[in-house]
Amino acid sequence: MTTCLPLLAPVVEDHAPLLSIPQWDEADRPRERLLKAGPATLSDAELLALFLRTGVTGRTAVDVARALLRRFGSLRAVLDASASELQDERGVGEARAATLLAVSELCRRALAEKARDRMLLNSPGAVEDFLRLKIGTRPNEVFVCIYLDARHQLLDICEEAHGSLTRVAVYPREIVKRALAVNAAGLIVAHNHPSGGVDPSASDRKLTRTLQDALGLIDVKLLDHMVVASNDIFSFAREGWL
Repeated sequence: MTTCLPLLAPVVEDHAPLLSIPQWDEADRPRERLLKAGPATLSDAELLALFLRTGVTGRTAVDVARALLRRFGSLRAVLDASASELQDERGVGEARAATLLAVSELCRRALAEKARDRMLLNSPGAVEDFLRLKIGTRPNEVFVCIYLDARHQLLDICEEAHGSLTRVAVYPREIVKRALAVNAAGLIVAHNHPSGGVDPSASDRKLTRTLQDALGLIDVKLLDHMVVASNDIFSFAREGWL
C-alpha cells in the first residue's frame, strides 16, 4: 500500500517527535532551497514561514504558515489581515504579526513605485493589480484617488475616504482641491466592495457624474472609476460609461 506524504516535508512517523526545521534534511529546508534554487521553488506556506522564522510547541513555522493560509483562505488575505486577526492564530504573536504587516506594506509600496515608473494608462493591468492588493480585500469601503499629469504619469495616490462595510462618504470638493494642489491633468478613482460584487450601485454612478462635472470645471479629466473586489474589477471607462 502506498502512503502519500506532505510535499517537501520530512518523513515523520506518527509516534515520532516533531522535527524542527533545522533538523530536516538540508534539501527540505525552505531557506536552503530558496538560496539554492530560487524563491519560486517554495510554496506560499514556506515563504511565509521564512518571515515567521520559528514555530511553537508541536508546530513548525511551516505548520503555522499553513494554518494561516487555511484560516484566511489565500495569501492575499493573510497579507491584508489586521494585527489582531493574525494574532488569533496560535504561534503568531505581536512580533510575527508586525513582521507580516511590514511585508504587506512593502508589497503595496513596491507596486506603487512600479506604477510611478510607467505610463499608467498604457499598462492598465498594473493599475488593476495595484488596486486589488491595496483595497481589494479591505473589510470596509475605501475610496482611492490616483492623480495623473498630462502624460498620464503618476503624481500622487491618496485614500480620500474610509467608510463602513457598505458605505463610504466621498467629498468631491476635497478631491478637486487635491487635484489643483498637485497640478493634475487626469484622475482615476476607485473604491472597493467588501461584499465581493463589483456591479456599481446607483450612488456609485451618481458620484461618478458629480466628480466628472466638478473636475471638468478645473480642466481635469476623470479617466476612470473602478469598483474593486479581491478577484474582479469593474471599469466605468471600459464599459463606456465615461
